[in-house]
Amino acid sequence: MAQPHAVVVGGGIGGLTAAAALHDKGWAVTVCERSPAVEPVGAGLGVAPNGLRALDSIGLGDSLRALAVEQGSAGLRRRDGRWLLRTDADDMRRRLGDSIVVLPRSDLVDLLLSRLPATALHTATTVTSVEPGDTRQLARVGTTAGELTADLVVAADGLRSTTRPELFLEHPGPVYAGFTSWRFITSAPDGPISYGESWGRGTAFGMLPLPDGRVYCYATANAPAGERAADERAELFRLLEGWHDPIRWLLRSVGPESVLRTDVWHIDTPLPAYHKGRVALLGDAAHAMTPNLGQGACQAMEDAVVLAHQVSGSTAYVPVALASYTDARLARTSLIVQRSAQLAENVQSESALVAGLRDAGAGMMGRLAPRMMSRFLDPILDWHPPVEAARV
Repeated sequence: MAQPHAVVVGGGIGGLTAAAALHDKGWAVTVCERSPAVEPVGAGLGVAPNGLRALDSIGLGDSLRALAVEQGSAGLRRRDGRWLLRTDADDMRRRLGDSIVVLPRSDLVDLLLSRLPATALHTATTVTSVEPGDTRQLARVGTTAGELTADLVVAADGLRSTTRPELFLEHPGPVYAGFTSWRFITSAPDGPISYGESWGRGTAFGMLPLPDGRVYCYATANAPAGERAADERAELFRLLEGWHDPIRWLLRSVGPESVLRTDVWHIDTPLPAYHKGRVALLGDAAHAMTPNLGQGACQAMEDAVVLAHQVSGSTAYVPVALASYTDARLARTSLIVQRSAQLAENVQSESALVAGLRDAGAGMMGRLAPRMMSRFLDPILDWHPPVEAARV
């Protein structure tokens, strides 16, 4: 029997995880990445237990754990530094078998690429059209390097997917969440540092450890879509005036050119399906979400291993297998998109009343009912890959 062939549109974390998972199951894969090189968008990345399990299923979980550092104990604070609640990494590990680990995003990309043949990745190759095919006809993919045929097309081309509107013309697509984000990596200050996230009114700041001793920092603030500052670091100094230490020290330690700014968009209207014909959507192309739950990359990796599992049978029935993929993923990811958007609405509120109630609720949860946080997060984090996909 001929080796099945998959074309993966997009060389981000979701696309490369799908390519690695399919290659692991005997597929030939062609990854089309429009950029001249695979350059991860972003700075640092937290991988939660569900993301680690997805990587375990393709034999990369332990390699990633060796590259990363455990987030450790963290929590939520007000802008003045007063703690609202603290999280316990040991408790998460007892409940779920892992805690959250943090690493530069580029390290995960390099790890995924290491599982693929050198010939699999085609950079500077833009996909111009996709014909989804059916049980009788293969999919056809037009690219700037020529036309490809495929038993399966994985559309992992991100928030601004060009494949999604070809499949679902009437879907409204992503909408602006109302806030923008900044990210940077910098050196750590001398002495101990308390990691976690701090909330103000309409603004938030977070910091996480990295394996080499540096710190991954991020911030969010309400702003019109597309607005940019001449100096993004100076803009953060303005927004975070009066916030607790060591936030301003961290800002002083990074060059203005190293601060990345990205507006936050999400798909708040779920797609009717994550497939059509022989084409499957995954990651941000299917269910872009706000960053508040830290689940964007993890859900893309979940998608990838579930997809590879579902299509591991006869290639003639890929369209049928993709219906099972939609069944397995649509409800779960739609719920996480919704929960993340709800959390974003509270975090980004500029109302003194809403922010006060939010902080009081978080503080009460931290003091009196810490397990409420577990009940909120565990249905998201306590995910397992399909049994047949897991390595023994």
